[in-house]
Amino acid sequence: QVQLVESGGGLVQAGGSLRLACAASGRTFSSYNMGWFRQAPGKEREFVAAIRRNGVSTVYADSVKGRFTISRDNAKNTVYLQMNSLKPEDTAVYYCALDRPPYGSYYEYDYWGQGTRVTVSS
Repeated sequence: QVQLVESGGGLVQAGGSLRLACAASGRTFSSYNMGWFRQAPGKEREFVAAIRRNGVSTVYADSVKGRFTISRDNAKNTVYLQMNSLKPEDTAVYYCALDRPPYGSYYEYDYWGQGTRVTVSS
């Protein structure tokens, strides 16, 4: 059983930055695809960003492209989401997700973290 623990959320003013981190348990982190999703109050969960096992292939939602960057450190079993130029509409609970073999698409995951809250004030 894989466990995911997110950290780094908080309150920030519009235009500010935050870096989220997600630490995964286990010894085969490098073999997992990873993703970030978010759920705003009263809305459905939506895809934010994903990174493949190779650490090179990434994909972003149009709403965050150019502002957010996903990365991973396999030695630390951690995936990051650097969020810059934050907007009030980025306010949400952010969830980390993990995709193990057999691998799915960028949008399909097997395990989820508990989430970390990000609030962007105007």
